[in-house]
Amino acid sequence: MTVDQLDSIEAVETAMRAHDYICDRSLATVIFLSLKLNKPILFEGEAGVGKTEVAKVLADLLRAKLIRLQCYEGLDVSTALYEWNFPKQMLHIKIAEATEDARREQLEREIFSPDYLIQRPLLEAIQGAEHERVVLLIDEIDRSDEEFEAFLLEILSDFQISIPEIGTLRAVRPPVVILTSNRTRDIHDALKRRCLFHWIDYPTFAKEYEIVRTKVPGLHDDLAKQICQFVESMREQDFFKRPGVAETLDWSRALLYLGRSRLDIPTVNETLGCILKYKEDLDKADTDLFEVILNTIRQS
Repeated sequence: MTVDQLDSIEAVETAMRAHDYICDRSLATVIFLSLKLNKPILFEGEAGVGKTEVAKVLADLLRAKLIRLQCYEGLDVSTALYEWNFPKQMLHIKIAEATEDARREQLEREIFSPDYLIQRPLLEAIQGAEHERVVLLIDEIDRSDEEFEAFLLEILSDFQISIPEIGTLRAVRPPVVILTSNRTRDIHDALKRRCLFHWIDYPTFAKEYEIVRTKVPGLHDDLAKQICQFVESMREQDFFKRPGVAETLDWSRALLYLGRSRLDIPTVNETLGCILKYKEDLDKADTDLFEVILNTIRQS
């Protein structure tokens, strides 16, 4: 599928659903506008609500190459953009010396040419888009340093990269850019202004039930409903990390593999590690809480 075929919000919504991503109209709208305006999207929301999955699905439906830059504290230019292939440069210098072809200016031009660059995700996305459609995922931008955010401004504004020894490299065709943030810190306004923004929240019961039925087709219908109701109730508790959609799907698959047909106290206790990932939360989640939630589900 091409960008031209995604010629309406409805077309985007239908295409995403065809690739098993349950996409509401607001999300389909921001994706449609991003493709038409060539603007990055910044997705914010809690961990596990499907932000990263949007980029994966977009790459799949556009038949594009997905290039992922996983952000972390201390991420620098050499890791994200490029670095020089030092061993290859040294080998070239040694060969030039051995053949008595060591003219300084010419040698410098040769070893500081694109042939001696090691492409990292950002440069790969800029140059790779010349030959094929590229989706660039800059994942968890909030984990990087503010200095790295500032470095991204040139790329997200003009889709170009400046390399002192070579000059400015521009994208012939801008990549589709998706940034995600779990809001562990605020993103600078200058970066946000260069993006379309969309908040992905925890889904409603109806939407999460549709997601589970789509992603875990072998699960019994009643159990799927119980799982979604239980997780919805767990999100109302004062946990350090409330379960996201990713945890709901993990739990659904686990119960399917275990051959369970309904939720009960032993089942919840045995598989609690699928939905809660911190000891503090496991300590808060006791049998009394589970009884209350399960009784509410049975009466609904």
